[in-house]
Amino acid sequence: MPKILVAECRQEVSSFNPVASHYGDFIIFRGADLLTYHRRTRDETGGACSVFDPLSDIVLVPTLSARAITSGGTLAAADWQRVAAEFLDALRAAPPVDGVYFSLHGAMSSEGEDDPEGYLLQEARKILGERVPIVVSLDLHGILTDRMMMHSDAIVVYHTYPHVDFFETGARAAKLLLRIMAGEVKPVMASVAVPALVRGDEMITATGSIRHVIQAAQAIEASAGGLSAGMFWGNPFTDVPDLRSNSLVVTDGDAERAGREAANLADMFWEYHERMRVPLTSLADAARIACETTTGTTVLVDAADAPSSGASGDSNAMLRALIDAGYKGRALLPIVDPPAVAAAFKAGVGATIDVTLGGALDPARYTPLPMKARVRMLSDGDHYGETTRALFRAGHTAVLACGNHTIIATTRPVSLYDRSLFYAHGQDPQRFDCVVVKSPHCEHHMFKAWAARYVDVDAPGATSANLKSLGHVKTKRPVFPLDGNVAYKPKVKIFQRKG
Repeated sequence: MPKILVAECRQEVSSFNPVASHYGDFIIFRGADLLTYHRRTRDETGGACSVFDPLSDIVLVPTLSARAITSGGTLAAADWQRVAAEFLDALRAAPPVDGVYFSLHGAMSSEGEDDPEGYLLQEARKILGERVPIVVSLDLHGILTDRMMMHSDAIVVYHTYPHVDFFETGARAAKLLLRIMAGEVKPVMASVAVPALVRGDEMITATGSIRHVIQAAQAIEASAGGLSAGMFWGNPFTDVPDLRSNSLVVTDGDAERAGREAANLADMFWEYHERMRVPLTSLADAARIACETTTGTTVLVDAADAPSSGASGDSNAMLRALIDAGYKGRALLPIVDPPAVAAAFKAGVGATIDVTLGGALDPARYTPLPMKARVRMLSDGDHYGETTRALFRAGHTAVLACGNHTIIATTRPVSLYDRSLFYAHGQDPQRFDCVVVKSPHCEHHMFKAWAARYVDVDAPGATSANLKSLGHVKTKRPVFPLDGNVAYKPKVKIFQRKG
């Protein structure tokens, strides 16, 4: 029976986070454990399994899953080499296969390797052979490189932001792989680079300007001969040479159509790119708005310190602003602070301790803030994502009452694009007067649908939407909005595997 190899390597990096990522920041599953875990999740590999599992005439060959606990700083060289070696060794140890599904991200970066996903695909080709079809799923925040496209047969990308189609993307990739293996289709890929780095509500695929591009991509996929299509707008915080936006179209053997459609998607994206920025409110004004809002909950979005985008998570900028403004309401805030958590564990539940909060990981940006805190809860920090059911490991975690502020302090950063950290520690955001959300966008119902005020804050951080404040040095220039008068000169690139 045909054998399908399954493997995963996923991390998103902010080059502006001074805290390097390490091997210990990855959750590793090997062999059958990879399938056991992902069959319980609503992620890409879970979606692929939902397609493969009902088929009695194929055999799955699970190799290795290396999934970062959350996004983070640049992966240290030795740790990247270990992750890559284990990933590739697992491929070498596998029996000959007839097809390959890789779940990758697209915005990894390591010391000495700006394109880890491209490297893994290049080396996988050497191991698995040139004729074995490889289908890859990627995050639309991925940075699509020529090397990724040269060494894969087809790429499938998310269609939604906030991301709610992890599972569906994996299923689309699996179905396409089966069609390639059956000889039904021969994919040809086309891409067009767009010199733009974008953020903001216009990127929300249900309501923003980007929906026109995504709907056009979905129409391509639904058409005869359309195999995959989408738009990558990259991760503006992964400072690598190929950082930009890219259209992608995969057709069944029709290079001319693939190129034409890719150019159309890119043109449409460029048409809207000026809108794709975030109006930001200063820290002082955000705190003032919270003070003036006496009914309902003020949600303060500190996307500059979003761990899911690669930030360190230890910003106290919003906490400090609320204190400075004399805020009297009940506020809920997450923060990464290993020393504060250690002090809480040493003292125990019910104890009152003197700690500093913030700046434990990125002291150049955040000055530690002395606080008196009562320890309300202690946990191991393990919890499951609200949407994907993925395991999040925050390390030892403490709920601290600091006057009218409730702080959920974790040992390590975890993704905060849902409410799972709050809920896992007994805190309902809707019962607070103010909530700090460290994610650029969450699903609408999670916060925005019920917030009395929803404020995007111009705070310091490694994932600030104020992109000019970050200091890109590797990214090819000119690029919007880092530079003025950026020219858009579309150039189609075509990629097709032989055989």
